[in-house]
Amino acid sequence: MAHFSRTLAGAIAGCMLMAAQAAADVRLIFFDREGCYYCERWKSEIMPAYDKTPEGRIAPLTILDIDDPIPGDIRLKARPYLSPTFVLLDDNAEVARIEGYPGEELFWWMLDGMIAKLPAQKRKDPRS
Repeated sequence: MAHFSRTLAGAIAGCMLMAAQAAADVRLIFFDREGCYYCERWKSEIMPAYDKTPEGRIAPLTILDIDDPIPGDIRLKARPYLSPTFVLLDDNAEVARIEGYPGEELFWWMLDGMIAKLPAQKRKDPRS
């Protein structure tokens, strides 16, 4: 029985590791700009709850200054110029983006649409 328990625990840990690795491949980049009114609105309306939501667990947030060089490992379809810009990455490649901040309700709706473009196994909340 002890062998079975260790085997089961190992299998569960392996599944959890694979799920964490799949989730880690996905992230949301928030391109911020100092003094941007809509960036500040997003930070006050969305950011406090973001990492507590299924979307935030599927696509953890990374904040970059829009005027800074893009890290070399990130592959974008085009450089963002409008702030804020939100880019969903999968394996560091752009999947989709939101340019501007359309307000709280539309942001969540648009983000869900972006996440729907991910492969099925990466669209799942790691906690479920």
